[in-house]
Amino acid sequence: MITKILRGLPFLSILFLVQSNSSAETEFEIAAFSGGCFWCMEAPFEKLEGAAEVISGYTGGHKENPAYEEVSSGGTGHVEAIQVIYDPDRITYSELLDFFWKQIDPTDPGGQFVDRGAQYKTAIFYHNEEQRRLAEKSKLELEKSGRFDKPIVTEILKASVFYKAEEYHQDYYKKSHLKYKFYRFNSGRDQYLRKIWGKFIKPSKEELKKRLTPLQYQVTQEGATEKPFDNEYWNNQKDGIYVDIVSGEPLFSSTDKFESKTGWPSFTKPLEPDNLAEKADRGLFMVRTEVRSSHGDSHLGHVFKDGPQPIGLRYCINSAALHFIPKEDLKKRGYEKYGKLFEK
Repeated sequence: MITKILRGLPFLSILFLVQSNSSAETEFEIAAFSGGCFWCMEAPFEKLEGAAEVISGYTGGHKENPAYEEVSSGGTGHVEAIQVIYDPDRITYSELLDFFWKQIDPTDPGGQFVDRGAQYKTAIFYHNEEQRRLAEKSKLELEKSGRFDKPIVTEILKASVFYKAEEYHQDYYKKSHLKYKFYRFNSGRDQYLRKIWGKFIKPSKEELKKRLTPLQYQVTQEGATEKPFDNEYWNNQKDGIYVDIVSGEPLFSSTDKFESKTGWPSFTKPLEPDNLAEKADRGLFMVRTEVRSSHGDSHLGHVFKDGPQPIGLRYCINSAALHFIPKEDLKKRGYEKYGKLFEK
């Protein structure tokens, strides 16, 4: 357990003693973000592997020890924010940044969703130069992604004094579960996030390491290639669809699968072209076209121009990057729209 959390301290990096049977010490670091209502920011961050504690509070204002009523009225210059105390050996600051962007509308300069005013603006508060560098890099990558058709207005600011909010605000999503769910739904936050990011989101690195087998992780995250003729789906002849093992996004259908005699699952075309991304692969002293999933960013395999006509393509995919859903399970797994592919 963390022995001490100090209120109102301008943290740079803090050593927390973690009590355990082995008396080991773990150095935790601090990240701070604002994204509108702190209830809606605290809840998702607390579920991250490697986040030891998430605190709701206030920062960036001119009054010491502000009260909620003062901040929410906009009279103190503070924003509602969260402070994330995390283990950098289990989750990186870059992963926290990626997760942060998926919780907010970074194009809204006037607040967040139903909460309006500067006290609900979005910002990243950096505690050292490395955090600042990574935050600026992450923001630039988001701007270049083309995901938003309006400018990214989220600020990157030097961290200042962080004041812990009143106790009834901490873990509000647990203490007042029904009120929180009602508020969150009616705020429009989740509806917006689904529209922008879809339901297929890449989990954190730590979560993937727990969920995936070593081979699945090596293939999808490190670009490895599994052995031919010694993998799960190379000879699978059942009807169904293949989804990304990481994100669950639909990739291929058995209706487009063919025997390529290569020892890997091969397909003539993708099930959902928008769920695939292609990039040049210059490894192995040749130029090939790598295939990755759009949302999960998983390495899947490669596409070649030696497939059967009339299309002439061969998507050569690692079984370790795929999860097969048989046609009889499509509805219960949320992929019922693809059932029509197998209707006779």
